Amino acid sequence: MKIALIGYGKMGKAIEAMALQKGHQIVLKIDVSNAAELTQARADEADVAIEFTGPHSAVKNILQCIEFGLPVVSGSTGWLDQWSLIETECAEKNGTVVYSSNYSIGVNLFFEVNKQLAKLMDPYPDYNVSMTEIHHTEKKDAPSGTAISLAEQILENLGRKHKWTNDAASNPNEISIRSERIDPAPGTHVVSYDSAIDTIEIKHTAHTRQGFAAGAIMAAEFAADKKGIFHMKDVLGL
Repeated sequence: MKIALIGYGKMGKAIEAMALQKGHQIVLKIDVSNAAELTQARADEADVAIEFTGPHSAVKNILQCIEFGLPVVSGSTGWLDQWSLIETECAEKNGTVVYSSNYSIGVNLFFEVNKQLAKLMDPYPDYNVSMTEIHHTEKKDAPSGTAISLAEQILENLGRKHKWTNDAASNPNEISIRSERIDPAPGTHVVSYDSAIDTIEIKHTAHTRQGFAAGAIMAAEFAADKKGIFHMKDVLGL
């Protein structure tokens, strides 16, 4: 498989190393210094793009890939207020987009546990849910995209909560998400249900970026011959 890497920071380099180990080719590497090289001609050299940049550039990158007919796997976070634009463009131009806030296989299994736990806790209002996420100091957005995904899953399954806040909750219908930035943490997410009697807690801790890279490559292999919008849940068959 021929891969275009859009974003060549720590994640891009981790994806490159693992892709080469798996026998794939990197035919294009785009970062802030050569963004103009993302053209139709260069896109035609690739089977799929993997996009890990940031909220300032992700939407433009994804739209360009759709325009060029290049399936794109995006892991950029902090831009989902523009998700409807991606959906519209992808449908109108018969594009391919895989999006996840986190490509770790373990995190996506954690998502399913989170949903199920929220359903189980719904009848028990004595338990108050809160969250903590820890990332490295270069992480640009807070809370993390993964934390937002976890919070939204809880909101869908726990009737007494109606919104999340990146602060101490001032209202009983809010989920408090505490964000900490500590080097060199790749990512830790904790969901806690606390009562006066006991605490139930689920936790995912990433040890390296390799888990994210492996999942992104798996998603790229999945996307190369698909049309439409997909998520990591589709890639894993969950």
